[in-house]
Amino acid sequence: MPSPAEKPIANPDTNPIEPLHELSGKTAMIVGASRGIGRGIALAFAGAGARVIAVSRSSTEFAEAGANTGEIRQEIADAGDAGLPALLLDRHDPDVVVLVAGAIPPMLPLQQQSWEAFSANWQADVRIAFHWLREILLKPLRPGSRVVVFSSGAALGGSPLSGGYAGAKAMQRFLAAYAQNEAVRGGLDITFTAVLPRFSPQTGVGKVAVQAYAARAGQSVEAFLQSFVQSSGPLLSPQIAGAALLQLATLDAADFAPAYLLTGAGLQKLPN
Repeated sequence: MPSPAEKPIANPDTNPIEPLHELSGKTAMIVGASRGIGRGIALAFAGAGARVIAVSRSSTEFAEAGANTGEIRQEIADAGDAGLPALLLDRHDPDVVVLVAGAIPPMLPLQQQSWEAFSANWQADVRIAFHWLREILLKPLRPGSRVVVFSSGAALGGSPLSGGYAGAKAMQRFLAAYAQNEAVRGGLDITFTAVLPRFSPQTGVGKVAVQAYAARAGQSVEAFLQSFVQSSGPLLSPQIAGAALLQLATLDAADFAPAYLLTGAGLQKLPN
């Protein structure tokens, strides 16, 4: 993890991020956009003028999007379908792809999990990252494209109540690095990075994690969150995640880090 002396790239609460370049005319594909962080990112890109392709398994309304925002078009499909990435990448030819989709892990101690439960995030999150990154390289996306894979802060310190979740999220980080290496080897001007968010109680995964770890500690959810904020800083929200991703979408390729920690205070580069 970054040392305490490192400063976040931006704090969206106190320093709203202004896009470095106009996003009008750009297409951003958000995979897993129906709720939580994915939804926050979709709304942020639309608010910056981008054409947003919101990929999710269920239809949803984006009522928060104002009249002066970019278009949000929904693609209702299973992100883990091996044939979907090639289909949608050819159909929309995006400039930015953000992979957020994944499964909510079963929150149980190791001895109470079956192998099927333990491996759920390998079968969902890792599978999604593998198929999408593979097709992005095979297509390939146009020069200058940006690809962001959402991993998890659990990949750094583990998550003892969520089975194979932490390991699956670490593998997603590896996959983003592998894809970047192949892009360089192939002379493709595509930037890949991984973002590792701390849990957010406003997301599906974060909500169940907070409830499980609060119960394990013998605390109420409110007391657990208060303790977390005191030790780790402000909580992450979908709005903060959206602002942070806008920054990455407009960052010069030379300034990209292979991976970032994302907290309520913003983005922090992680060591290689």
